[in-house]
Amino acid sequence: MTESVTGVRGRTRRAILAAAAAVLARDRAATVADIARAADVGRSTVHRYFPERDDLVRAVVEDSLEVVERAGADARLDQGTPLEALRRLIAGYVAAGDRIRFLWGDPDVLAGHGTPADDPDCPPVQDPMLDLVTRGQAAGVLDPDVEPVWVQNVLWALVYTGVELAEQGVLPRHGVVAHVVRTFENGVLAR
Repeated sequence: MTESVTGVRGRTRRAILAAAAAVLARDRAATVADIARAADVGRSTVHRYFPERDDLVRAVVEDSLEVVERAGADARLDQGTPLEALRRLIAGYVAAGDRIRFLWGDPDVLAGHGTPADDPDCPPVQDPMLDLVTRGQAAGVLDPDVEPVWVQNVLWALVYTGVELAEQGVLPRHGVVAHVVRTFENGVLAR
């Protein structure tokens, strides 16, 4: 019995966090009632999990960072060709689109959450995406004259723009990955 309660509680918590990311990506001033409505739960249910709105926002940031990190891990960046891995990464990031829009739609969202900007003395973290870009450059697939961090930021910008345009109805949601892949490859593949 305890296992099913934990399972239901876990699913409810995940539904609240996913709904909050989507709602807050569209409207940073959204209320707990707005988030509860989107999660299809009562406001009191949200408050049982997150007593204050700030608690909810902090949890959404942490959960969103985990979702984006998991999308990168699930892309198996060290397997297959660099181009195949980049395509898997793009698909994973597009699938995490609401989380990306929430995290990067407002520069203040990540303040105080352990980003390099928060702690310049923090040692650099090994970044699998940068490793993949470097591998792609060494393999002659990606333009070797472009800084890996530039390629990384272009990829993030394309994914963000794609999911934002899908949210606005400009692009069909099912077409975002193809648009991002095509634009990315046209810009950074070796010639």
